[in-house]
Amino acid sequence: MNGAKPYEQLLAENENLRWQLYEATETIQAIRTGQIDALVVQGTEGHELYTLKTADHTYRIFIETMNEGAVTLNREGFILYSNSAFATMVELPLTKVFGLRFREFVSPDMQSAFDLLFNESWLGNKKEELSIKSINHTIVPCLLSVTPMQLDGGDCLSLILTDLTAQKETQKLLKIKNEELAQTNTALEISNQALNRSNSNLQQFAYVASHDLQEPLRKVQQFGDLLKNRYAGQLGDGVNYLERMQSAASRMSTLIRDLLSFSRISTQQDTIAPVSLSAVFKNVLTDLDLRIQETNAMITLSPLPDIQGDQSQLEQLFQNLVSNALKFRRPGERPVIHVSSKLLPTEDLPAFVKPTRQTAAYHRIDVSDNGIGFDEKYIDRIFQVFQRLHGKNEYVGTGIGLAICEKVVANHGGAISASSQPGQGATFSVYLPKP
Repeated sequence: MNGAKPYEQLLAENENLRWQLYEATETIQAIRTGQIDALVVQGTEGHELYTLKTADHTYRIFIETMNEGAVTLNREGFILYSNSAFATMVELPLTKVFGLRFREFVSPDMQSAFDLLFNESWLGNKKEELSIKSINHTIVPCLLSVTPMQLDGGDCLSLILTDLTAQKETQKLLKIKNEELAQTNTALEISNQALNRSNSNLQQFAYVASHDLQEPLRKVQQFGDLLKNRYAGQLGDGVNYLERMQSAASRMSTLIRDLLSFSRISTQQDTIAPVSLSAVFKNVLTDLDLRIQETNAMITLSPLPDIQGDQSQLEQLFQNLVSNALKFRRPGERPVIHVSSKLLPTEDLPAFVKPTRQTAAYHRIDVSDNGIGFDEKYIDRIFQVFQRLHGKNEYVGTGIGLAICEKVVANHGGAISASSQPGQGATFSVYLPKP
């Protein structure tokens, strides 16, 4: 039979238990406050290490450092947990958020929608766009992702709030830009309608110019011929005035025809058919055959490419260039004209050549002659309407031919330039896009 423990032994054991309880209480408090990460416990097989950095601890760090707001609600909608991001959204210290109803932070116009979302989310995951109202009445548009959860305290809802402010601002700006674009399109449509009316008026004018204005001129010339034939003897020196009148009427008729050609080139841009430039020059030389014979001109052609364009416009372009070469010849010298072609990559184009359409390469068609040439300081003038470098008594013409050439080339997405020296001929270079 065991004897009773002495009183002193009982006191010692009691003191030892009291210290163990004190240490356990301190350890539990340290665990609660996160002051320790691990415990070393002495067991029957030696010391054992127990870490307190569990998945829950890692999860809390992740939630605290994420950009989205995160809150946990109980069945009554009270906030059991919140991260710092949500506290920033509602402009409150983190410690002031706990225990408040989440509904207090929902904007008034969306509280009914939140109530419906809150009730339905207990059955499964939900997403909804709602606006959160801060304590200072700042409205923050958010996407709420709601997930039901089971925690030690019972059923809970986990809410992740993604701030949509930047996205909404972008959508707002996009809407404004779309409205501006719509207004621009409307203005462009109105401008196109006005342009169509202008083109229609231009076509009507072209008809008037080609018919109604030419008819009075023909009458002037016809009656001038009658006066000259029947009354030349009675008119005396008046015949000279009559001939000058007829010459002026003839020049005016030519000017009207050239203006009509220029206006038609300005409005016609059917440049999508394949065109053989060899065939174009064949037709041009056929049309100019009489003048070629009269001037005893020598014309040579190198192989020429096919392009995309309008054949009638291209024939008018090169007919004007060849016609000028025949016109501006040196007195007493046989005109020599050479037409050649070269393919140039875009990067090899001269800096002053600005095609109206960008492409990888261009055909350069050179029309060179041995004529009177011109000073290159006038290069900007020669392609303008009514610009002439010589008097009308020296060389006939209206000063519209090269303006028509530039318009045709622009219609085809290309460019035109010229190089020359007085008395040393001229070369006109036409740059046309390679198909």
